Amino acid sequence: MATVTNAPTTIDEAIVRMRQIGADLDPSDGVGCFNRMYLKVTELVKRNVTEGTFQDSAFLERMDVIFAGMYLRNVDAAIAGRPVDAAWAPLFRARDNHVIWPIQFALAGMNAHINHDLAVAVVETCAERRTTPGTPPVHQDYEKVNDLLASVEAEVRAEFEIQIVKVATQDAEKLKHAVSGFSMAAAREAAWNTAQVLWREKNGINPLAYSGHEIALGEAVGVVGEGILLPVVPPPPA
Repeated sequence: MATVTNAPTTIDEAIVRMRQIGADLDPSDGVGCFNRMYLKVTELVKRNVTEGTFQDSAFLERMDVIFAGMYLRNVDAAIAGRPVDAAWAPLFRARDNHVIWPIQFALAGMNAHINHDLAVAVVETCAERRTTPGTPPVHQDYEKVNDLLASVEAEVRAEFEIQIVKVATQDAEKLKHAVSGFSMAAAREAAWNTAQVLWREKNGINPLAYSGHEIALGEAVGVVGEGILLPVVPPPPA
């Protein structure tokens, strides 16, 4: 039985929580589909932090923990019967729709988590550690994560390509269109640009605009999520 928990303080704690979420949820649950993908990403980041891939491992690890905590906060909100953030709302609403494919759920989650949460996580981590997005090696380490994410995204899309041959051509084209609009690398690039704007707003240019910008961003990301989750045809049996 899933329970509400405290926010993680380490990557290991985030990984344990994601594993528990995966164990608690039905494999067809939409949030579970995203969770499986995100767990792979987080384990990969943890491995690279341990191996010293990043110039500032402490910063990267802290940002990853804050980032993961934003997803887990929404899981806890859903468990407690509270509203989730606007960016996440489409995924949590559609999680039991069996006409939606696992890849659609996974990418809709990544859309919410990267296009909204990641920019906020960058700003929060920089503020906490008294640095800025423009201070080396923040951006350099951020970009190194792109290569890690690309490998996971490619794995998910390859599985999708194998399954989609079982679907009629017209439906297959509609499905491809639904999932082709999201690129993890492009989303992270956009998130970085958003983080820079949010940082300037939060730190002097227009502090009052920060909260409004974040709210509007979440709503816009939610609209994109609705498109990714467009039901077309049920996935083939596993």
